[in-house]
Amino acid sequence: MRINETQLAQVNHQIDALVSAGSFYGKKLTEAGISGVKTVEDFENLPFSEKADLRDAYPLGLMTAPEEEIVRIHSSSGTTGLPVIIPYTKKDVEDWATMFARCYEMAGITKKDRIQITPGYGLWTAGIGFQLGCEKLGAMAVPMGPGNTEKQLQMMMDLKTTVLCSTSSYALLLAEEIQKRGIRDKIHLKKGVIGSERWGDAMRKRIHEELGIELYDIYGLTEIYGPGIGINCDQGTAMHYWDDYIYIEIIDPETLKPVPDGEMGEIVITTLVKEGAPLIRYRTHDLSRIVPGECPCGCKHPRLDIIMGRTDDMVKIKGVNVFPSQIEDVLKKFPEISSEYQIRISHLDGKDTMRLYVETNGTVNFQDLSERIALKVKSKIGFTPIVKVVELGVLPRSEKKTKRVIDERYE
Repeated sequence: MRINETQLAQVNHQIDALVSAGSFYGKKLTEAGISGVKTVEDFENLPFSEKADLRDAYPLGLMTAPEEEIVRIHSSSGTTGLPVIIPYTKKDVEDWATMFARCYEMAGITKKDRIQITPGYGLWTAGIGFQLGCEKLGAMAVPMGPGNTEKQLQMMMDLKTTVLCSTSSYALLLAEEIQKRGIRDKIHLKKGVIGSERWGDAMRKRIHEELGIELYDIYGLTEIYGPGIGINCDQGTAMHYWDDYIYIEIIDPETLKPVPDGEMGEIVITTLVKEGAPLIRYRTHDLSRIVPGECPCGCKHPRLDIIMGRTDDMVKIKGVNVFPSQIEDVLKKFPEISSEYQIRISHLDGKDTMRLYVETNGTVNFQDLSERIALKVKSKIGFTPIVKVVELGVLPRSEKKTKRVIDERYE
């Protein structure tokens, strides 16, 4: 799905704003002698923007609108360097609320629902994004924020919450706690809007079965408004994204050239109407594909497949490139294990070692299971991991995102 005439005109408006503000991207364009785009080819020759560019602009170098029009900032976590600070105008906040409300509507959520919001508030975009959409829709927000599982469950029961907004990790933790306490009949949840981390089929199935709710995958990132730029409909796991606000390309991360619809690659996003901090051809490093054709649900907005991972998820072990999604592909073929796993990589006696921890219940022969999993993983990635089978519930649960890969070689 290539950029259309309307979107090209919107990009030109964004280019004018970036050049006038003298932002990092405006300077890139000026140096390259670019003042606008007329064709698809012109657009696809524009330079990319990267997270490093955004960090270099710290603290307010991304601000493109006049300061008196900036009403809010949000920020990335900054766990791997300087945080990225994104300024928002009043219109940006309103546009974000509109997109998020569309997401709720796509999931069949109405103003009669009671929406319990468990992601964090503050500089992070998650909690406040879920709240914005809820208020725009007119539903009742229960703005819990993260943690305090005891109180989360109490409010869920007392307020008869119908929608849970959370990471997949926390949804699983809550599901397990509800089962342990035997309070499922006191829980009124019907839907879950899940975001912030990639999650596989096994985890999706467990949460769906244990909570008995319909699950929706919401997409977004701090640099591009936040969560709410896309969500799946009830026709499958592909997410409709709002192409009147953002334009998405999929590129080959090696050649950096756009790939045809249907092919897997890296998501690159251009904001079409953002004022506070517009971004053009921003490399997200998320891996997915455009789903071609029209959706049976009737929505005309294009579709993005589930996030398959990130280009920077990859770890090199024994000279082999390994993605967590490859391990998940193997593990989902073993119905006797839970959705939870952990990969630990260490360097011992001059060689890399990969230990893979999985959970199962006590009715299974641990030794036999570990050998079978090791054999299947070897056939997938080319070398044999050390597989450790542990009891259900042993691996850590998280109120935020679960850390699946721990590389001890650099600790």
